Amino acid sequence: MHIEELINAGLSEHEAKVYLAALELGETSVYRLAKKSGVKRTTTYLAVESLKGKGLISAFQRNNVTLCYAESPKKLAVALEEKKKSLDRIMPELLAFNNLMDKKPKIKYFEGRESYKEVFDDVLKYPGTEMLATFNEKFWNRDNYFVGYFMPKRKEKKIWARELFQDSPELRNLKNEERLHFFQSKLVPGDKFKIEIEMVIYGNNKVGFVSYDEEIAIIIESQKIHDTQKSFFETIWSLLPEHKSK
Repeated sequence: MHIEELINAGLSEHEAKVYLAALELGETSVYRLAKKSGVKRTTTYLAVESLKGKGLISAFQRNNVTLCYAESPKKLAVALEEKKKSLDRIMPELLAFNNLMDKKPKIKYFEGRESYKEVFDDVLKYPGTEMLATFNEKFWNRDNYFVGYFMPKRKEKKIWARELFQDSPELRNLKNEERLHFFQSKLVPGDKFKIEIEMVIYGNNKVGFVSYDEEIAIIIESQKIHDTQKSFFETIWSLLPEHKSK
């Protein structure tokens, strides 16, 4: 009876049971409290001490026997009100800490041969957006992940892509399939601009990096990093000529 309500008010299960037993018994011994509450005697002693500290149980000696009695339940409400006031006093400072943490970039780091999937699977969580990416030929035909899974899923979720490809015969052929795979691309001369890792700018504030040779992937969640990398991408994109698909 009312155990859950007392737990929600901040008491442990044992404290709630012992306190309810004390309310029913009036002045009583720890032995009777344990028997009434169904809590082991050693645990009842601990619960009584804790409740005394919370002002919900008082104890006194009579004929060398320690007796206990429950204080008014109103004291529980007063204690909760005091806790609320204490929390209200420090709330501005707590929120300031929280806002500071929100402004720090969130970084996820992955290792392993298939770590790249963490980045591209995350891209698929943002349907109806645009993905900006740089690719070299190392991504092509990796376990059929891109052709067999990622590209169809991206198209299904209407995630439009603009992609910078390091110029190579394989990627020139892929460029011819732009309409099929729901993207637009431009070719970057390999002798002027080396794409050693892949970068994916997506969502509203995320940037992913993939290094196949090192078998690592990183996702950074930061508005400033996202916006800066996007501006670099847009600048390069604007300077490159259009290569018409055959």
